[in-house]
Amino acid sequence: MPATPLLAAAVISYLLGSIPFGLLLTRLAGHADIRQIGSGSIGATNVLRTGSQRLAALTLLLDLAKGAAAVVIAQRWGHEAALIAAGCAILGHMFPVWLGFRGGKGVATAFGVLIPLAWPVALVTAVLWIVTALLFHYSSLAALVAAVAGAVLAAIVADKPTALLIAGIALLIIARHHANIRRLLAGTESRISLGKS
Repeated sequence: MPATPLLAAAVISYLLGSIPFGLLLTRLAGHADIRQIGSGSIGATNVLRTGSQRLAALTLLLDLAKGAAAVVIAQRWGHEAALIAAGCAILGHMFPVWLGFRGGKGVATAFGVLIPLAWPVALVTAVLWIVTALLFHYSSLAALVAAVAGAVLAAIVADKPTALLIAGIALLIIARHHANIRRLLAGTESRISLGKS
């Protein structure tokens, strides 16, 4: 494939992924800078720490949607472009140029790119995230379980390039949760509440 469509897929997807919905929504709602509370992340879990489950849910949906949109746009240029788009959308969310390359942990955006790329993997990982979060009340643990399970399942049901990409995304998510892993092992990780506020 010519380099131009692949480059376009990469740039468009990075820019889509780098939109900091969590930061924008909390500022519009009159909250303090989301990067100054909790984990400092711009993702839905940290938005939840503002006390607004509605803002957290909207952040999750928009972060998911930008990942899915990046892949769907790139699919018109072929599967290779879609894979590049998926990776760049995740990188854009994790390392947005607008925020000094300090973004979120990529979980919702990863679910988003999986929907058009490998929907069975997206479905299983989403169910595992929900079940783990409901049972243990740790968003980070749920993310880690979903990431590992997604990589294993992709190796079974997806084509090799897609499976390798999903494994790479899982490794990025695990790396971004390094501090959470230390807190989980120490028993000091913050729990989340999924009930009504």
